[in-house]
Amino acid sequence: MKNIQLLGLLLVVVGSFLPLVHVPIIGNWNYWKIDHYLAIACWFLSACALFGIVNGSMKIVRTFGVLLILLFIFTLIAIKFQSLEYFNFLPFKSWREAFAGVVKLRWGWVIEFFGAFLMIITKNNKTATQI
Repeated sequence: MKNIQLLGLLLVVVGSFLPLVHVPIIGNWNYWKIDHYLAIACWFLSACALFGIVNGSMKIVRTFGVLLILLFIFTLIAIKFQSLEYFNFLPFKSWREAFAGVVKLRWGWVIEFFGAFLMIITKNNKTATQI
């Protein structure tokens, strides 16, 4: 099952370079353009998960898969709050929310979450000959 976990890990790493957020006029942003520290955290957690995959430790892989999902959720919440803060100069709250609504999430998040879920749901397949 290492192949499925490696596929999940590959999807997470590749997904960090795909468009995650679309900001009008500016364009699409990947993880590095959103925030350097979050991108480094994503790659560090992916490297730790790779360590678990290579050593055959399902516990490590699942732990870092869950941490990656929590990082992705944190990033999504931070994007929402940051877009509201970005338009803080507008006098009315409804205007702020309307302008913050133009910041759209892109399809890269599907790849990110799918890769992390693949790392988590993969079962350890030990047969009698492997034990």
